Amino acid sequence: MAPTKTAAPGDLLTRVAEARQTGALMVGGHPGGAVYVFEGRVIYAESPAAPGVGELLTSSGRLAGRTWQSALDLGTSTARVGRLLVEQGHLTQGELELCVLGATYDAAYFALSAESAPVEFLPGATHWLGAVVHIDAAAVGREVLRRVHLLDGIFPNRLIDVEPVSPVTRPPRERVTVTAAQWELLVHADGQRTPADLAQLLGRAGYATIQELRRMAAAGLIELPETRAADSPEFVRLPHPRGASAPVDRTTPAVPVISGMKGPEPTARHPPPNSDPSSASVAVESPTATNRPPRLARRKPGAKLPKELATDSPPVHQGTDEVLLKRIRTALRALR
Repeated sequence: MAPTKTAAPGDLLTRVAEARQTGALMVGGHPGGAVYVFEGRVIYAESPAAPGVGELLTSSGRLAGRTWQSALDLGTSTARVGRLLVEQGHLTQGELELCVLGATYDAAYFALSAESAPVEFLPGATHWLGAVVHIDAAAVGREVLRRVHLLDGIFPNRLIDVEPVSPVTRPPRERVTVTAAQWELLVHADGQRTPADLAQLLGRAGYATIQELRRMAAAGLIELPETRAADSPEFVRLPHPRGASAPVDRTTPAVPVISGMKGPEPTARHPPPNSDPSSASVAVESPTATNRPPRLARRKPGAKLPKELATDSPPVHQGTDEVLLKRIRTALRALR
């Protein structure tokens, strides 16, 4: 085992390929990954940020989960999982090769695109899938660079490739056009699933998923990862009110006290006749405390009011709804 060091993963893969070595190039960091080579040629790559062959085959419905698990149980120890699937007739050789190529290039993008990362080479290490394809290491490097430039041309933010996806709460425009693939991503993005989770859930290639997410970020349909602080508390977004809102005056105005006893009517101060009507204000004086009705003694439940209070009907103020007053009287009688 070679000691771990910090270097460019692509440069180390080139040196391994030139020496025609067999083993695994382990790349640390986030997200990291591993590239398996056989006699200097790449046979497979995997990364936590990209779906593997088994995930693509089972999530897309091409293979049943029990079929894939059976191949793992029988062929993992001898690195013949891929060959068993073809020999047993579950996949054709072409189908398996296409799936392995897609998974390899997707994972190689995450493992080799970093300019510097902790890397180490494990000589003699093999993958349980087996040598299904043999890819030139230089071709893998060129494809990784092509994908990096293509994605940066769409929207230059690599955190979108690995961070959880959160749709925006409000689209940036009145009308937004999305493709079928983008619609599926928006429906299943919940702020917890990463692009790899979405790709595995929908049975899609990792790179194709990232392409759509970069386009959605450029269109303003998903939140950018750097705008979501890791230590920010969770909160609920409330909808913004539409239209102009009336100012709220939290001071307590002087209002007349409405009582059931006949008392002096509140008097209003009118402005002088020569004053400006727009600046006129009406001040209402509240009755004094001496005019308020006396407090009633506590009565037993069900007891009737005294006759002098029961027969004294409250005054009806102008502009009061008679139906509302009847409802209030009915409620008061029910409480006696």
